Order: sequence, then structure tokens, then C-alpha cells
Amino acid sequence: MNALYDLQAPAKLNLFLHVVGRRADGYHLLQSVFTLIDWADTLHLERRADGQLHRHDLGPALPPDDLCLKAARALQAESGCTLGADISIDKAVPWGAGLGGGSSDAATVLIGLNRLWGLGWSRQRLLALGERLGADVPFFIGGHTAFVEGIGEQLSPVSMTPQHYAVLKPAAAIPTAGIFSSPLLTRDTEAAIVTGFLADAEALVRSEVGGAKTLASFPGHNDLQRAAEALCPEVAEVGRWLQARFGNSRMTGSGSAVYARAGAGERPVATMHEGRTEGWPEGWVGRMCRSLDVHPLAGWLG
Repeated sequence: MNALYDLQAPAKLNLFLHVVGRRADGYHLLQSVFTLIDWADTLHLERRADGQLHRHDLGPALPPDDLCLKAARALQAESGCTLGADISIDKAVPWGAGLGGGSSDAATVLIGLNRLWGLGWSRQRLLALGERLGADVPFFIGGHTAFVEGIGEQLSPVSMTPQHYAVLKPAAAIPTAGIFSSPLLTRDTEAAIVTGFLADAEALVRSEVGGAKTLASFPGHNDLQRAAEALCPEVAEVGRWLQARFGNSRMTGSGSAVYARAGAGERPVATMHEGRTEGWPEGWVGRMCRSLDVHPLAGWLG
């Protein structure tokens, strides 16, 4: 096998995000439900015999030493593999959005190179490596909608009714460090119980009236949103736009993207066109997304 083309790296949404404590080393303890969505980057991997690793940007330029290259180097070093790779990325998911795009790219690189180099690593072995690269990487390797705890490494797969989500990101990006150091951040939210969240969420879906034009948010909230809105007022502006159209809105991750539930039927309850046809300010980007129950490459790992 010399190459793997058109590998998908889907984004994620946090259906809620609670900060429930802090470890002695300063890392915040979180609870969340992560769901995959069909807004994705596309990667191509080509094997090199000389052991070198190179990244090629087919869209917007990424940082010179991004998480994809770090992931490839880590896998190469841990496995002792002498092969290299050309990694080409067609970037579609906006960065600085809380959508996990960089972490998803890194996970797809790990899963893809594991196959391309013939390593045969198990999912558990890749999960351990992914945890060292970033808090969101294990979720994408796990490959399934999940209840997430700890600093992002504790995954409990869950099943949820497929949903439409309107996702919208303003021009600004937010530094995560600024949010976690904000005095507005709540750090002691009462821990949730996954079965309670799922029961409330599914009851909410069942209660929808056919053709309804406004929907409620899922249970819970995002503890980072208040601090994010203080740092970036555009987050609140995006939230108001979605609230007016869909009746709900919530920031994902540490932002700046905000999403709204848009229904669980065959079609969303309202449309949202990409681009400035919606009258968005310059620099805003968004699209209507569909949730994914499993990662497109989930079948590649045992």
C-alpha cells in the first residue's frame, strides 16, 4: 500500500461542557458529551521510503509544525517505523473554533499511518499515544459519540438520536488560555450523570412537534461561554443570530463557534446557507451539519 486518499477528519460539538474541578497540576476536570458532525477536513497520506515527514497544505496555510506532524513523529518514534509520509490537508473546518479540527486531523493521521505503515496497532494503543498529543485527540480515535470526563481522556460511548446542527463561527478566534484563566469561569459545576443527560436529551427530542420552527437546547450548559463572550463579544452576537432563527444556541468547546439544534427529522427545521447570502458580517463562516454516530475510519481499528 503506497497511499491513502480522501481520509475524513470530522469536527465535533460539545453538547454541554461543565468544569467540575481542578487537578493539583492545574488541569481542569471536565464533563461533556462530544458528538461528531459531517463538517470535515480531507487528508491524503502517501508513503515515503526515506523516513521523512512532510505536510502539504491544499487550502489555508497551517502552522509550520502542527499537530499532524507531531502525531506522525510520535507514532514513528514509538513504533520504530523507518517509513515516512507526505501528509496533504484540505482544510475545511475553521480553526480557533472549539470544533476540534486540529485534534481530528491528528487522529486521522494516526489512524491512517497505522494502516499505511502496516503497524497493526490496536485502538487502545493509539488512544494512549493520542492522549499525550492533546485532550481532544482520544475522542476522535475512540470514534463514537461519547460522554467525556477527566481532562478529555475518559470516554464512555453513548448512542443518541441523529440531529441537524446549524454551526456558525465569527471571524475572531479565542485563546483557550485566556478563557481558563478568566475570573468569570465557573470551576465547580455539579457533576452530571450520563444516564440522566441522555434521558433528558431523548425526552426533549421526542417532545418536538412536527414542523416546529424553534427548538430547545440540550440539557446542561457550557461553563466556558460566559468567559468567552467577555473576551469576544462576537460569540454572543452569533448566539443571538442562531437563537432568533432556531430558538436555541450554545457555544462549543472554548469557542468561538456556536451551534443550534435544528431538528432530528429528515430535514432541519430552518435553512442556513453558507456564505454571506445570510447577511452575515464579513469573516463569519457556517454551515448546516448532520451528526455522525461513528467516525468514518472507525472500522480501521479493532
